Amino acid sequence: MNWCSPTMNLYPKFSFHQTYKSPSSKARIGQLVTPHGNVDTPAFIFCGTKATVKGVFPSQLRAAGTQIILSNTYHLMLQPGSHTVKQNGGLQKWTGWNGPMFTDSGGFQIFSLGHGSVAAEVKGQRNTQRPKTLLKIHEDGATFKSYLDGKVHKLTPESSIQVQKDLGADLIVVLDECTPFHVDKTYTASSLHRTHRWGKRSLQAFQDTSDESQALYGIIQGGIYEDLRKIGADFVNDQPFFAHAVGGSLGKNKSQMQDVVSYTMSLLDPSRPVHLLGIGGVEDIFHGVRQGIDTFDCVHPTRIARHGCALVNSDYLQYDSSHRKDHINLRNARFVHDTHPIDDQCPCETCHTLTRGYIHHLLKAHELLAMNALTLHNITFMNRLLNDVRDGIRSETLNTVEQRWVISRA
Repeated sequence: MNWCSPTMNLYPKFSFHQTYKSPSSKARIGQLVTPHGNVDTPAFIFCGTKATVKGVFPSQLRAAGTQIILSNTYHLMLQPGSHTVKQNGGLQKWTGWNGPMFTDSGGFQIFSLGHGSVAAEVKGQRNTQRPKTLLKIHEDGATFKSYLDGKVHKLTPESSIQVQKDLGADLIVVLDECTPFHVDKTYTASSLHRTHRWGKRSLQAFQDTSDESQALYGIIQGGIYEDLRKIGADFVNDQPFFAHAVGGSLGKNKSQMQDVVSYTMSLLDPSRPVHLLGIGGVEDIFHGVRQGIDTFDCVHPTRIARHGCALVNSDYLQYDSSHRKDHINLRNARFVHDTHPIDDQCPCETCHTLTRGYIHHLLKAHELLAMNALTLHNITFMNRLLNDVRDGIRSETLNTVEQRWVISRA
């Protein structure tokens, strides 16, 4: 296979170093070097969709061990506008994070919202009451209505790159069409080739405006079809992207998703870092790292915190042997008189100072402290998980680590 490695001239301030490769799988430990700091991989990227990880300060993110965060091109181009962010010094200065950052292209939100929800169509769930906002997909890009005020906007490969340049994240992404699960192979193939044309235009716009402060990811689409995924992988391997992102519809269930990820990863240039877009469940992370995935992002940890849920590992079975989920819902009445912390092994401030019963009270009283407390715990949980994953890869004990973190569904 003829892989085209990224040129130092295009990304002189970025690098990816593989520091350890497991002899028993494709799992690896690496370091992603950016102008705003280094990221030890495998790593979890927390979603700060609208330039904030909801409910927490940057200092709290850092104290919890966070290495890198993600912000969303689609939402920020609509509010407050990328020019406003640029005039305020870019995301790094504006948010006070001043660390490695990732932005997506905006395509996922446009196309998934266009089908009536943020993610339901991509994941094969077609029932939704959200109004559809996508007006037209065309060769130039996509025309859509703002979910805020109904104004019509157009996003092209070139404008996506410009918005991301204004935002100033270290790692940015080409514009792609994220096809939903239910579309047929003919449409998926047509979309894939359009995504490649957009990818070349994104790359050209990036090269025309690059000041060496950003690095560009190519995206592999192709739905559930192996031949299309191979075409997608060949395309990104042959272009001078810094890194790759596996995206799009990954299947109707977890088993099919794992098959698609495994097959796609077998085709990619191993010298480049690889990100798995929008997937970050605990079980998914262990499967992904064994396939060579370096970074993950997902709203799950912080979103469920806002709904009263705390992530727990398999040690929770010692407390409740009937539990078979990766989280507990502290709104449930069973926690009213619970005097235990969420996790007595967790170093977060929540677990050091608050009981499950008190958090239950905060949730029932609609106190904002509950959201902050649960978000901090879930962020700490994910960072501890990835630390253990890296240690497990290095010591060849990943199976044992997985047993500690993944709650059996049996």
